[in-house]
Amino acid sequence: MTDSTSTIDPAFAKDNHIYIVPLRLILGQDAYREGIDISAEAFYEKMKDEPKVSSSQPPIGEFIELYEALKVKYDDIIAIHCSSELSGTLNSSMQAAEIAEVPVIGIDSQAGAYPVREMIISGIHWHRQGDTVQVIKEKIQSMVQNMSFYLIPASLHRLHSSGRVSGTQLLLSNLLRIHLLLRFDEGKVIVEEKIRTFKKAKQRMLDLMKLDIEKIKKVCIMHANNVTEAEEIQNEISGAHPALKTEIMTFIPVAGIHAGEGTIAMAWIKHHPAYS
Repeated sequence: MTDSTSTIDPAFAKDNHIYIVPLRLILGQDAYREGIDISAEAFYEKMKDEPKVSSSQPPIGEFIELYEALKVKYDDIIAIHCSSELSGTLNSSMQAAEIAEVPVIGIDSQAGAYPVREMIISGIHWHRQGDTVQVIKEKIQSMVQNMSFYLIPASLHRLHSSGRVSGTQLLLSNLLRIHLLLRFDEGKVIVEEKIRTFKKAKQRMLDLMKLDIEKIKKVCIMHANNVTEAEEIQNEISGAHPALKTEIMTFIPVAGIHAGEGTIAMAWIKHHPAYS
């Protein structure tokens, strides 16, 4: 069981007993189910002209209904959801499991997007090789601990309006034209560094990746409607580290809402089993 921030392909989900409950994206007066009613690309296009943008967790009723249907089909259920520090989705999922009277192993991914997808794909692999749910849980939690996720937000105004950055930081950053390098830290998004130029912020993100280079096999570059910049980073990584696999992914809208269109992010998992 997961949510739409996992970026799992629906066809892959159907073939591998993965159930996805969508978060809601709100543009003005309209609400969309993430990944069902609107694609990430279409969302960013619409977001340009809409000042009132937000998101909300799935209704608990959707989880209850799904768990009621699943408990007669499966012996064990593992729920991996986006960071509980940023969304109540995991909490709703676990409450729903209790109401539906079905035992569920809950895992807080402490992130969203690429790392969550990799945790789920790895979990499927471990299940196929005969690991118990408890062993799978422990292995996935090890991935959570070994995950790095950095982003350079394009819009401090959106971060500020969502309460992610204080007014003072926003004012100083605007006056000095500082770029923030943010990092996921135990599920929270914190300011890692304040850097003068976007170019230097991007370089710093690449330098942080290089510190882990011996321990990683793959890096994901995410962008909020900024594919040109993502491709430049990919080319730079491929040129310097040809053995390292790279992937470009459109940043999940629920995160893009806060960080703004144009945001660039990078994520990798140390000692990642790299199953595909």
